[in-house]
Amino acid sequence: MIEKREFYINGAWVSPVDGKLHQVINPATEEACATISLGGVQDTDAAVAAAKAAFEDWMMTDPAERLELIQKLLDVYTARAEEMAEAISMEMGAPIDLSRQQQVTTGLSHIKTFIRTAKDFQYTRPLSDRSPDNAILYEPVGVVGMITPWNWPMNQITLKAVPAMAVGCTMILKPSEESPLSGTLFAEMVDEAGFPKGVFNLVNGDGMGVGTRLSTHPDVDMISFTGSTRAGIAITKAAADTIKRVSLELGGKGANIIFADADEKAVKRGVLRVMNNSGQSCNAPTRMLVERSIYDKAIEIAAETADSIKVDVPNEEGGHMGPVVNEAQFNKIQSMIQQGIDEGARLVAGGVGRPEGLNRGFYVRPTVFADANNDMVISRQEIFGPVMCMMPFEDEEDAVRIANDTVYGLTNFVQSGDEAKRQRVARRLRAGMVEMNGKPRGAGAPFGGYKQSGNGREGGHWGLEDFLEVKSTSGFYDT
Repeated sequence: MIEKREFYINGAWVSPVDGKLHQVINPATEEACATISLGGVQDTDAAVAAAKAAFEDWMMTDPAERLELIQKLLDVYTARAEEMAEAISMEMGAPIDLSRQQQVTTGLSHIKTFIRTAKDFQYTRPLSDRSPDNAILYEPVGVVGMITPWNWPMNQITLKAVPAMAVGCTMILKPSEESPLSGTLFAEMVDEAGFPKGVFNLVNGDGMGVGTRLSTHPDVDMISFTGSTRAGIAITKAAADTIKRVSLELGGKGANIIFADADEKAVKRGVLRVMNNSGQSCNAPTRMLVERSIYDKAIEIAAETADSIKVDVPNEEGGHMGPVVNEAQFNKIQSMIQQGIDEGARLVAGGVGRPEGLNRGFYVRPTVFADANNDMVISRQEIFGPVMCMMPFEDEEDAVRIANDTVYGLTNFVQSGDEAKRQRVARRLRAGMVEMNGKPRGAGAPFGGYKQSGNGREGGHWGLEDFLEVKSTSGFYDT
């Protein structure tokens, strides 16, 4: 049993003041794999006080010195990558190869990209030629509370902590209590890299405890949150009394529009994208919209693809799918699959229950529904599991209408061989991101959504700007 009961506050590992014990469950075995402490108000207040005390010195540190420390963090992260992969695989069930090749490498990629982006960032800029004595100053927002999810732990922690470090913010990280081992390991890396005391602090806890205290604390200047839309609404309300900045990356129900002129791998690619990470990705294309003339063939391909996906234990190497994170998530997904059946959607792959041969662990069958529509619960609610809904569309106008008929607006997808059509549709989709023909978005591209998928953008220079205030000054330059 792993014991990680301490918090990282003011450059030291300290025992909780008002914490309570919490067992981390390995989703592959349904048994406890670690014990952590969930902090309370006093623990959170100590971390905020440390971050506040460290802020001014860190803010005034030369940006190049801050980047030198982030480079050291990158070196430590690289050296301990296998530890990180094993921690993530154990705590949230990612198969070890996926953990190594995707979970850990997203963190590496973000750190490298922020180092490159921050080197060229201009924190002081002239206003314009017409106002030669005026300057625009970009300054850190202050003390930031960071609340991160369990599904892609290093992706989200590095998207928040690294740009905040780079621009001069200090911070308190509350990783998900479902996947806290990776967050604790990241704190160890920060400590090993030699950051000044108080710049980075970690307090484990739940949303009602540490999360609420961070959201309401008068000395926290900003909350950066990734998680469910329900929790994002609660955080926004809690933060309102102190008028702090709130940046939210929330849920999604991505539409994958497949036109008749799409390439032959479009349907298979879409199914595999949904099932990646056991369907636990906010930007998964869980609604597959298919042009009527190829709809029947697309259903055959989708069912064959889902049926071909192997589900197995996380510690086995290979390209299989692992369990979902916990019992609550497993039960929710099972309930939603049954809901789809009850609503009249046609089950063409998967279904309720565990995959054959797996009678223990939170394993879900890769599931595909055909003949769904946007009036069904399975088409409207984020399931956050390996479940995809298929529905036909008649033409371009119909596809856009169906895709936009959702409260979410995170990532949509377009598959077509017609460049002009892809561009027209992309402009009309109400989403923060559009991926086309299987092409990944580039390193440093902004991540974030419209509507109830949140606000703010993470990644690249947009990620730096998310943690910056803008100060307008006159008489800054001699003229």
